[in-house]
Formats: sequence, C-alpha cells, structure tokens
Amino acid sequence: MSKRELSLEVKDTTVPIQAEYIWIDGTSPTPLLRSKTKVIPDFAGSIADMPMDEWGFDGSSTEQASGDASDCILRPVFQCPDPIRGGKNVLVMCDVLLAKDASPHPSNTRATLAAVAAKHADQEMWYGIEQEYTMLRLDGSPYGFPVGGFPKPQGPYYCGVGAGRVVGREIIEEHTQACIDAGLLISGTNAEVMPGQWEFQIGPGDALTVSDHMHVARWLLHRIAEDYDVVISFDAKPMKGDWNGAGAHTNFSTKAMREGYPAIIEACEKLGTRVLEHVENYGDDIQSRLTGKHETAPWNKYSYGVSNRGASVRIPWQVARDQKGYAEDRRPNANVDPYTVTRLILETVCG
Repeated sequence: MSKRELSLEVKDTTVPIQAEYIWIDGTSPTPLLRSKTKVIPDFAGSIADMPMDEWGFDGSSTEQASGDASDCILRPVFQCPDPIRGGKNVLVMCDVLLAKDASPHPSNTRATLAAVAAKHADQEMWYGIEQEYTMLRLDGSPYGFPVGGFPKPQGPYYCGVGAGRVVGREIIEEHTQACIDAGLLISGTNAEVMPGQWEFQIGPGDALTVSDHMHVARWLLHRIAEDYDVVISFDAKPMKGDWNGAGAHTNFSTKAMREGYPAIIEACEKLGTRVLEHVENYGDDIQSRLTGKHETAPWNKYSYGVSNRGASVRIPWQVARDQKGYAEDRRPNANVDPYTVTRLILETVCG
C-alpha cells in the first residue's frame, strides 16, 4: 500500500459533520427559533459520544443584546440525529447565556424551568403537549383556503381524508418521519378542525425533555415547510370569525395522579387558584382564542370537568372510569413557550 493510499484510508475513518445549533431568540411578544451551522471536522465516534462546545452569536440581531455588547453564548442542552442531512450530522438545542458572566439570559426560560423541575423532582410530573399549527401561503392566506375565497364551513376537515378536505399531508408525513428519525418523543399527528390546520403530539416525558423535544420538532416543521414554500404559523387565531383557533393542549400527571383520582381533582382545584397568572403566560393573543366558543372556555373564567372540551381543564373519560391517570389543560396557545407552560403547571400543582 502506497503512502497516499494509507493516507486516504486513515482519512476515511473520520468524517466532518454539521451541527445545527438551535435557540430561542428575544423577539416579543412571541420568540422565534433561530439556528446556525457549525462544521465539526474529523469526527469518528458515535453521535451519542459527540462533544458539543459552547458557541457565540450576535445577540444584537436577535433582540437579545445591544450593539455595543452584542455577544451571547449558546450552551448545548440536548442533541439528536439530524434527519434532514442524515449521516452523523446533529441538531443541537441550546439555551442562551450572557457573555459577561455565563449566567442565563433573561430570555432563557429553560433555566427557570430547570430549577423548578429539580425542586419538585420527587413528584415525577410527566407531560404531553398537543401542538396545533396552521399552514399559510407566502402571502399570509391559509394554505387550505381557495385563493381569494373561503372553503366550506368546519365539519369535514378534522381527522379527514381526501382531496378538498385535507391539504399539506406531504409535509406532515415528512415531518413525522423526521421526528421519528431524530428520536424525538412524537406520539401522533392529525388534521385539525380548520382546513390547513394540523397537530402533532410530543410526550410523555418530564418537563425539560418534552420541552426540548418540542422546540426541535417545531424547528424541523419550519425547516421542512421551507421546501414547499409554506409558512408554519403558531398564531392563536390565524383566521378571525367562525374558525377554530390553534392551541397547545398540555396533558400532565404526577405520580400520585397516575395512581389515584383524588390527586387529579386536587390538581384541577389548584390550577383554579392562579388563573390569570397562567393565562397571561400561555401565549400571545390568548383572548382572541379563549372566547367560550370553538371548544374553549372563556379566558377569564376557570372550570374543569370530565370529557368537557369547553372547560379550562378536561379530565378524559377513561381517566374518570379508571379513577387514575392525567388531566389536560386546554388553555395554552399554539405559540406558548413549552418551558413556561410546563413550569407553571409544575409550580401550581406541586407547590
């Protein structure tokens, strides 16, 4: 074997990979996902063993710093295979730190959640989040609406099948498989009540895991929809009028709730003690969605009930039958911060 052949053989055992660093910016009232790519040379190990270093970015371009002190730090908190690039390429979820002292940035809601989750770890709270969203054309009109007009009223679209009832399925299929390939806790998908509106579910898992996975799943959805010139909207009420809004119903259970019904009732009662604090942090424009119509409770009134989709918190029928299980907070908007909603429920139910 020549020296050149030997050199090529050695190089073939190490392959540069791309790591997509993803973070949440400081845009108000609803933060956006951002990302940039880091090429890591000559990596020969497995994805699980791949070290991810902190990295910097220009916070003055993401509403997270001023121009005279613009550097912020990205700290990796979760990584998974990149199902789009394939190979050993990875997606890296990060939280944001201040460059001056490496403390959490004010926009870093994950750090706040981490402290609360550690405090109540003995309660073993699990979550599942149902992420609704709406597909839009580049001009802002719903992807499922005729150009310049309106479809037939709501009715045949929810969990529908067939042309004229369902649009965008190719995006959903690609996104679902991407989440599976990335190892995310995706547990289902379905077409929603308004044309062009869909849902996927992440969970069950603990607060940090479900929230990290949700943000990566959202990023994948945006990225895949790019290829179809489709905009993904998490707006609470993407179409005014007699159309359903978009929520992020959040299912939750402590160990005690999974073992007995009294703990479920107690949790529902506790959620009624901090109503406005929850609603005010459950996503922008929540009042336009929580009207008391379209399977919602009024934003300023709290209620819970078995199998009641018009209540603030629903206890599923099988939970009442089995006398154990979980409850569903139906108030969070599609644009809610997963770190915030899981923290608030944890604080209120376990505090």
